[in-house]
Amino acid sequence: MTFLTSLVRRATLKENEQIPKYEKIHNFKVHTFRGPHWCEYCANFMWGLIAQGVKCADCGLNVHKQCSKMVPNDCKPDLKHVKKVYSCDLTTLVKAHITKRPMVVDMCIREIESRGLNSEGLYRVSGFSDLIEDVKMAFDRDGEKADISVTVYEDINIITGALKLYFRDLPIPLITYDAYPKFIESAKIMDPDEQLETLHEALKLLPPAHCETLRHLMGHLKRVTLHEKENLMNAENLGIVFGPTLMRSPELDAMAALNDIRYQRLVVELLIKNEDILF
Repeated sequence: MTFLTSLVRRATLKENEQIPKYEKIHNFKVHTFRGPHWCEYCANFMWGLIAQGVKCADCGLNVHKQCSKMVPNDCKPDLKHVKKVYSCDLTTLVKAHITKRPMVVDMCIREIESRGLNSEGLYRVSGFSDLIEDVKMAFDRDGEKADISVTVYEDINIITGALKLYFRDLPIPLITYDAYPKFIESAKIMDPDEQLETLHEALKLLPPAHCETLRHLMGHLKRVTLHEKENLMNAENLGIVFGPTLMRSPELDAMAALNDIRYQRLVVELLIKNEDILF
């Protein structure tokens, strides 16, 4: 089956697609329990005075350390454990809030599209860093009740800065370390059809919550480029801004990471330009 034929088939199936099941592993930490405690996996007593077992920092599940290796990836984060929005694992956040995408992404994009698409240098121009930190604190404190309207933040560059900061602060980048090599590989391919095929394969390596968030963001950035005459931001310019924001090299070698920057830019540029057929 050719790449384009498979894309047509995927498009016809899209109508019937359900919200993907976002599987999540538990975030276990060694824990000292006060009073007697039983393992919620094997139901046996947890012995010892200190560090009797492990507790999931996201959902509160208590199990023996040895049992933690057998617990299925069925963590259902609870808001009482997940106290912040920024710097929180993306899948953890969407599961805790029972949403398809992080509310930060949805709210910032809505605000930007309602009043900022014609703003010159959108995403390239930096907002005042203290006010961007204010927005971050508002989301961490109030979640979806955070007020990012024009009456509070008149400069749209504050909102674009807050969105970029959200992606930079992710502990696992939007384009994950596991998928990173395949995305970089796609940017190095010269044949356009083969390049898109490899990019399509790379997208399959992303966890569902990451892929859904990337899809929504690329749709937004495509709409930004439709106002290029006013905002002077085309797919190439947005690639320069978002390449290192959405991707971080798993390589510790600084030279190798530096060489990847041009390919990171190209990946985002390709995702924007081909958003309609890739997602």
